[in-house]
Amino acid sequence: MDEKNYFVHESSYIDEPCQIGEGTKIWHFSHIMKNTVIGKNCNIGQNVVISPDVIIGNNVKIQNNVSVYTGVICEDDVFLGPSCVFTNVINPRSFIERKNEYRKTVVKKGASIGANATIVCGHDIGKYAFVGAGAVVTKDVPDYALVVGSPARTIGYVCKCGNRLEKIDDKYICSSCKKEYEVINENLSPRE
Repeated sequence: MDEKNYFVHESSYIDEPCQIGEGTKIWHFSHIMKNTVIGKNCNIGQNVVISPDVIIGNNVKIQNNVSVYTGVICEDDVFLGPSCVFTNVINPRSFIERKNEYRKTVVKKGASIGANATIVCGHDIGKYAFVGAGAVVTKDVPDYALVVGSPARTIGYVCKCGNRLEKIDDKYICSSCKKEYEVINENLSPRE
């Protein structure tokens, strides 16, 4: 990181070693810990902590007050809403070290996590899925699923563009971009 091709606000800390991609912006009071990989053109908001060994893809937007803990991988184009929460241990105790029990959580390409949502570790968020504000994710979220509540449950599907899909006969259609989807082997997929 000799010559920076990214922006870091003077109030933030970047531990060495880590990789930060070109065009990324890291705003006020944030802390990027060692061995973190952050892709190109990311926007890391105010008061964000990214723990050691986390991987953040390209074009990821992390809003204010988010802690991304060891074990989390965010693929490209992910959106993490303000104050959303990740965990990395299923049964934490302050007096028992469980660093060897961290569970992996993958937020797949294009997924969005709403403000104040909680993602319990070990559960993946499918590509282009949408986790509603305040939801508590306690199981894997399918691709394109719209989940809300505590515990989070699927109430519909969203398009790659983020709008809710409407079911018409045997297909799902986006009223905004007109893209069509179908269920194949219990998974929603774009129609070719």
